[in-house]
Amino acid sequence: MTRALVLNASYEPLCVVSARRALILVLNDRAEQLTSTGRVYRSVSASFDEPSVVRLTNFVRVPYGRRVALSRRAIFARDGHRCQYCGDAAENIDHVVPRSRGGAHAWENVVAACRACNTKKRDRMLNETSMRLRTIPRSPRVQAWAMAAAGSVRHDWMPFLGDASLPEAQQSA
Repeated sequence: MTRALVLNASYEPLCVVSARRALILVLNDRAEQLTSTGRVYRSVSASFDEPSVVRLTNFVRVPYGRRVALSRRAIFARDGHRCQYCGDAAENIDHVVPRSRGGAHAWENVVAACRACNTKKRDRMLNETSMRLRTIPRSPRVQAWAMAAAGSVRHDWMPFLGDASLPEAQQSA
């Protein structure tokens, strides 16, 4: 399913919705289409470009301090779907400081890991193994919610998201 980025009237990113929902917003004059995917929706008497980015016509107040929720999908997005110990494709998540040893379930303590590394590390601390982290886990920037919601970020979204903390490999055309 194709997704579309929804911007506030002030061009602040709000959410990611289906392209069909974005088109409905445009047709109901609740939003204006800024970019399209190049695909077309057709009816008996008209055709419409499939929206990729839309901007709401009225400003929507957003609660202050929005954070990216900690989820498996968001962790994989932050780490580029790569094991943070060996660099292979990740399929599990790992707590750097194991929960059994008092580690928190927080952005700074959770990384993507391949099955082999996750099994090898078990419930040990990093200093008890020969393993090392490739990058230090951090909480993602606010724009990373778009990645978590859509699975990937389209290139035509980047001017509207600004400096998102997303690996280049996760951006799609």
